[in-house]
Amino acid sequence: MLKKIISGGQTGADRAALDVAIKLSIPHGGWIPKGRLTEEGRLPQRYQLQEMPTESYPLRTEQNVIDSDGTLIVARGKLTGGSDYTREMALKHKKQLLYVDLDTYEPMDASSLIASWVRLQRIEILNVAGPKASKDPAIYAAVQKILEHAIQILNDEDSKSKVALEHNESKKSSKPPKTVHEAINRLIGELSLKDKTTIANMAEVELSTLHTTIGEYVREEFGLWTGNKDLMTSCCFLVKSDKVSENEASSIIIRELWKKVRETYKLRIVK
Repeated sequence: MLKKIISGGQTGADRAALDVAIKLSIPHGGWIPKGRLTEEGRLPQRYQLQEMPTESYPLRTEQNVIDSDGTLIVARGKLTGGSDYTREMALKHKKQLLYVDLDTYEPMDASSLIASWVRLQRIEILNVAGPKASKDPAIYAAVQKILEHAIQILNDEDSKSKVALEHNESKKSSKPPKTVHEAINRLIGELSLKDKTTIANMAEVELSTLHTTIGEYVREEFGLWTGNKDLMTSCCFLVKSDKVSENEASSIIIRELWKKVRETYKLRIVK
């Protein structure tokens, strides 16, 4: 989901974000004042930032907010100076905004919060801001650590969400399943050993990540979209409800699949 990281190129939080992007091979960029100005001089050319037509730091800040899907500010305590101006610009342009106060959050909690925010708000271009090194000498290391871990969390979640069914025609029945039990058996027969093991080792709260992979397959191949009344009725019976939607039905089947594979495949991870 995260496709690019941008910042203003300043020392401290800005630079940490760019270095994380470079280290993890994530495209990076952003706007920097004319002359590639930073508090320590000209920004090195290895950072792929664009120069503004002016030397204005505030205009650079605003443009980075505009060009991103959301802005992450990492600092300590009450926001001041450029960090507070970044907050104002995010509010002005009605952009997604997350402030992580390092006086409040432990590093692991901060990383989890950032990963959840990026995922839930569908942030593809992330703008990162915070104090410069002269204001907070420790901010570079802190931002580097929590941002790297947040991206690792996102990558792990993406790997789990990419569980794919083997489209082997010899394994597929010509008729859609009529019961949840039949649907589960069909899925177990079509999933690879690695994918069954991956699902078995997921936490229940992570099952929503399968909605666009296995869920879509179930809705299309098992006839939920085209009126498989028998399977819909079986889903209703299982959850003791008079009516469920097609999306709810696929979620019920995924949850029951998860319960079933945990009985056999939760022992090890197949690499």
